Amino acid sequence: MIEAKIHLSPNEMELVTNAEWILTKNGIMEKARWLLEDLQLQMKTYLANNAGLGDTTVYGSPKISRGENYQGLPYLVLDYPRVFNKSNILAIRTMFWWGKFFSTTLHLAGHYKELSERKIVSGVDILKHHNFYLCTNEVEWEHHFETSNYVPVLDLTQDEFMKLTRGKPFIKIAKKLALHQWNDAGEVLFNNFRLLADLMTVNFPGDEKVL
Repeated sequence: MIEAKIHLSPNEMELVTNAEWILTKNGIMEKARWLLEDLQLQMKTYLANNAGLGDTTVYGSPKISRGENYQGLPYLVLDYPRVFNKSNILAIRTMFWWGKFFSTTLHLAGHYKELSERKIVSGVDILKHHNFYLCTNEVEWEHHFETSNYVPVLDLTQDEFMKLTRGKPFIKIAKKLALHQWNDAGEVLFNNFRLLADLMTVNFPGDEKVL
């Protein structure tokens, strides 16, 4: 039984004897990192130049993280703003997920959710127009767009949207971008970030511990 498990299929044998594909994969991950590094500079400039979004020192520093195993696949995430503590979350996460998509997600919990909730509900038509999704999952750390996790805002009435956002301890609003749009990803992801940043309420207090 063990012997059968360790035997390679013809496809696996072709891959394990070919170093070029893993070098190509590493090159693509590096280009994805460069894309996110350029994006974080645009994000910092945008928030710094828009006083209505509050004191930018509250938002922490942009952070890019890399992993190899979200549902078995490599990924990169850029978090900015980046406030994660025991009770409160304020984050916009840009994600590259190998073989799947890019995504942009606004994640709010605790008093950040309370401060922004009304403005987000009032912006439901904007979210519909730009094809955003709302998280309906009870677990807030899943990033896939299966129906168990996200539903299109376009499919919700304003009353349904309001009940879903107010009835949970967190809000996650997200949009994905197909990988075949890679060459336009920088511009599109920044526009998605800007739209979500504008949905945040003004003048967040600066007394939280920023990680």
